[in-house]
Amino acid sequence: MTAAVQPPPSRVATTEDAFLGDRLRILQPATGYRAGVDAVFLAACVADPAGAVLDCGAGVGTVGLCVAARCPGCHVTLVERQPALVDLARQNIVLNNMQDRVSAVGGDLLLPASNPGAPALAAESFDVVLANPPFHDDAAGTRARDDLKHGSHAMDRSHLAEWLRYAARMAKPAGRVILIHKADALPLVFEAMKDRFGALTLTPIHPFAGKPAIRVIVSGTKGSRAPLTLLPPVVLHEASGAFTPYVGRILREGAALASQPED
Repeated sequence: MTAAVQPPPSRVATTEDAFLGDRLRILQPATGYRAGVDAVFLAACVADPAGAVLDCGAGVGTVGLCVAARCPGCHVTLVERQPALVDLARQNIVLNNMQDRVSAVGGDLLLPASNPGAPALAAESFDVVLANPPFHDDAAGTRARDDLKHGSHAMDRSHLAEWLRYAARMAKPAGRVILIHKADALPLVFEAMKDRFGALTLTPIHPFAGKPAIRVIVSGTKGSRAPLTLLPPVVLHEASGAFTPYVGRILREGAALASQPED
């Protein structure tokens, strides 16, 4: 049997963190952007068998690897533009022994497909396309000194439409595109999805009962003209600050994000 080829060690200082109740080990930068609840929630939207799944702006691969850990019937492609994060994603694939179902591709999805720096992926190849785009507006606030952190945290808000244009190009006809974003970006999300996706579903995520939503998960079907469905809200924390039992099952047991939360 041929031994797995080990990717070169990263030059970025890292920590090794557990996800899905220690089922998954993830190397990620010790400082700067660090994947957490958002990544697990986005992955929890995918049900097995999922077919071919694309994780856009994958970073170190947390979303896609969570999908692969939860859904043994899927094959996942991670696409990321920052070389240091692509290296870490490839290390994480090997670390979790998922070389047979997960691969990482470098490239900037904002570039035209004909540009050599664009991801080398065929259009309309994926059943599900996932996106966790940078949340913060590049034009607002102070730029992070760490380039990796800045690239993962912020982009020009106008680029959101380009992300979803890329997602539409990569999804198969009737394929699903799912993204997570800040709640205040919802008008931009809907505008960017208009004329590309239908059968939209919207899941608001609240930190506590009675508090405004801080995140939204939006799913759409390529080419559909079906109307929007507003799904029940997800509440992260009990009054004590502990995760609700429902959220705990998603984070620790790899449960799916159901259309009807149990509690």
